[in-house]
Formats: sequence, structure tokens, C-alpha cells
Amino acid sequence: MNQTKYIFVTGGVTSSLGKGIIAASLAKLVQARGYRTTIQKFDPYLNVDPGTMNPYEHGECYVTDDGAETDLDLGHYERFLNVPTSQANNVTTGRVYLSVIEKERRGEFLGKTVQVVPHITNEIKERMQLLGNSGDFDIIITEIGGTVGDIESLPYIESVRQLVWELGEGNGIVIHLTLVPYLAAAGELKTKPTQHSVKTLMESGIKADILVCRTEHELSDEIRQKLALFCNVKREAVIQSIDASTIYEVPLLMLEEGLDVVALKKLNLPKKAAPDLKNWNTFLHRLKHPKHTVNVGLIGKYVELQDSYKSILEAFIHAGASNETKVNIISIHSEYIDSENIAEKLNGIDGILVAPGFGERGIEGKIEAVRYARENNLPFFGICLGMQMAVIEYSRNVLNLKDANSTEMNPNTTNPVIDLMEEQKTITDKGGTMRLGSWKCDLKEATLAHQVYGKTQIQERHRHRYEYNNKYAQQLEKAGLTSSGINPDTGLVEIVEIKNHPFFIGVQYHPEYKSTVANPQPIFVSFVAAMVKNKK
Repeated sequence: MNQTKYIFVTGGVTSSLGKGIIAASLAKLVQARGYRTTIQKFDPYLNVDPGTMNPYEHGECYVTDDGAETDLDLGHYERFLNVPTSQANNVTTGRVYLSVIEKERRGEFLGKTVQVVPHITNEIKERMQLLGNSGDFDIIITEIGGTVGDIESLPYIESVRQLVWELGEGNGIVIHLTLVPYLAAAGELKTKPTQHSVKTLMESGIKADILVCRTEHELSDEIRQKLALFCNVKREAVIQSIDASTIYEVPLLMLEEGLDVVALKKLNLPKKAAPDLKNWNTFLHRLKHPKHTVNVGLIGKYVELQDSYKSILEAFIHAGASNETKVNIISIHSEYIDSENIAEKLNGIDGILVAPGFGERGIEGKIEAVRYARENNLPFFGICLGMQMAVIEYSRNVLNLKDANSTEMNPNTTNPVIDLMEEQKTITDKGGTMRLGSWKCDLKEATLAHQVYGKTQIQERHRHRYEYNNKYAQQLEKAGLTSSGINPDTGLVEIVEIKNHPFFIGVQYHPEYKSTVANPQPIFVSFVAAMVKNKK
């Protein structure tokens, strides 16, 4: 059996340089050359997973098929590679320490003093090789979160050092991503931060094999030469990563720079055929040359931070391209919506998406937005909490159950149209009460949901705690709110919709998690198409 090869991606100078996008782009290129590849992310924070973090802290929490709450970079990996990830693809310091401490309590270290080296580092190395040992992949790309030189990154950097040494020559390489800033006053690009960053890496015993330099201006030959000399890498291994108009251009820019060729050469792997990026280029062409434009009102309470709804924004990019339509996302903060200003807030909007979320902040605004879309024939799409808001709105304004609510917002409501399932009411551990991961859903024939998906059973990913209360199903159905998708195992309603409306659908799951460049998500595609049609 051929040995699995490892590529480690580290970052220096500053965070948020786009390690995830570089890792995903490189993976896309080696995949397009015929190598089986996957990407994993090691995050240096102490949370066991990002599930309990506020989206303002860390952006959205991305969910995999197996129900892991993970870092949003895994979303990029799936969107680029079209290969599902799992719990094994995202490891945090919290998870590593938890595992080591549990082993120590069970007496697995035979009375030894448990230390960061070797016990924590061994645990990290083991997890770094989990996917590699499965035999499913030729190349494993591992992204190390944080910035080199941070205290919390040290155990990971040390693990990489040991692993590269253990794997032996040509089996493991390190790509270091840095910033080459432009000083306007001096009118020049500066290499010093990169030199310092590479030096910090060297102090930890790691030599960068490839430098990827983020920059706003082209790197001259002279600067590349200087970086190569001072950072101890080959001239061909100094790769420029210039700002792109869309992240989906980055693989093509990396192809031009020869990142994949240099990496394969250092891993002693043949280049194989030139990458087949035909479909990717078609997608990019449609993205850049739209024939229509629509404005979507994204109604949420974390709208100040783009990353809070990362997967939704990306799903609109995929769906827009497949409709040859530019989708402008207009963020509307749900806390500032009421019946007085809703018409003004939605002026010029072609459809609304009511976003997922937790807690009661801003929900009355969301309910008001649903009502407006329903009464004014504005295409509507509700996700998770957005679907629940549609159920509450319909119960209040059509069934006349004026105090209809979710027990999440009002535990004492007399009409809990959204409620906790009985078996969840006794659980107190926040992490343990959610319905997570991939669940089946049966679609009723001759409904919008059936028409959108073109099949009668689907599987979508969930991340929620409260459910549609089936006690109200009969009343709601009779009044015109159709339950078009039902979970076959639990009998719970997953999709609601309204007939005789340009487009009105709410789903309990998160369809945005499964949208990729190769397979745009069907509801997003249909929603964009409905907005284009309705606008005409």
C-alpha cells in the first residue's frame, strides 16, 4: 500500500489570512489531478467544539453528516471538494485535553506524570493520522488554526515537527501562509513580517517548504528572490496569493502560481494529468457574467458579522450562478423590524430569507417579516428558526391563536406550536439536547418541496432543539399550511409550505450546509429562480 502523504498549513503574522481557502484550493487542484484528498482543521481553542460559541466570536458553526459541530472552514472544504467531512476533520485543544484527561483517569498512563510532551502531542499526532490511516486518501491536508507564535498553537506546532520527522523525507511538508503588507507611505511591499514569522517557525524546529504570501499588490521578482533567500525556501516555492474578487478564483490563481506542482514535487508524487477544472470554470463564468439580478433580504440577528451566515451566503453564490443571476444579500436586522416600518425596510427586496438562530432576541421582527411576505406574495424561505417563525405567524394570524409561540421564547404560552420533544425536557447539558447531523425526510408528492427536489426522500443536516408541535398539525393543515416533509423515524414535521404563493417554504433543517459548487442546493436554486420570475 502506498504511504499517505501529509501537507500541513500554518499561518503567520496575523490571523484571517485565509488558510482555509488556500488549503481548500490546493486540495481542489490535487483532487482535479486525480488524487484522493481530504482536509482537516486543528483549532487551538479550549472549547470542545464551536457549538456553544456565539457566532460573533467564531462565525457560524458548521454541521457535518455525522452530527459534529465544527469550524466554518469545513464548509469551505466541502464546497470546494464536494466530499463530505466528519468529526475526524475537526479537532480542538479542548477535545484533545478531554481525551487525555479521561485516559489518565482510567489509568491508561500507568502512573506516569502526564505532560504536554509527549502525552498531548501524541494524542494530536494520532488524530492527525486518523484519516490518513483509513486508506481512503492519498494526501491529507491539515490546517493548523491560529498564528505561529501563539502560546496555544505550540503543542500543534511541536506535533507537526515530530510527525514530519517521523514520516520521513518527502512524506510530509509544511506550507506557511504569511502577509506581505504594502506600506502606502513608503510605496513598497515589506518582507520583514514574513521573515520574522518564518524565523518563529524555525525556532520551533520546523522549516517551511512552501511560502504562500498574501498580498494586495503583485510580488516583484526581486521580492520573491529576497523571500526565497531570507526564508530558506526555493524560488519556485514562493507563491503569491493576491486578493481575488471571489474565493472561487483562488484555485485558478494557485494553479497559475504552480502551488500544486511544487507541493507534489516535494512529496515525490507524479503530477499526473493537468487538472480537470472544466465544471469549475463554467461555474466561475456564470458567476461573473449574470443575466439577472435579485435582492434577497436576509433577516437575522447576527447580520453585523458576515461569517455568522457563511454557508447561506455561499449557497446563494452557487444557486445564483446556476440561475445566471447575481444575488445581492441585503442584511436586515430583525430587532429593528416592526409592523410600522416593515414595508419600508423591504422596499426593493425580491424575496426574504428568515435566518436560523437561538434565543428570543429579534423574533417578533422575524414574525412580522414572514407575515409581510405571505400577505404580499413575496418569495419566502425560512431556515430552522425561520421555519418555526412561519408556523407561529400562521398560527397567530390565520388560526387566530394570538399568543401562539415557541416554548423557547415563552415557556408559558397556552399555544406552544413549537415545543421541546418530551424526551428532551429533562436534559440540562446544552451540548446534548440538539438534533444534529443528517436525518431522513419523506416528501409528499405534488408539493413544492417534491417539485424542488424531484424525489420523495431526502437527507439533510440538522442543528436545532425545538420542534413543530404535531398537536397543531391538523388545524394548520386545514387552514392551508401544508406539512410537505416528514421525518419517517420520528413523525416530526420538517417542511411547511403554502399553496398559491409565488414561493413560500420553511424547512427545519439547514439546507445551506450541503450546497457545493458541483451540487448547488435545490431549495436555494428554486428560490432564486422564483425571485427572478416574480420580479418580472
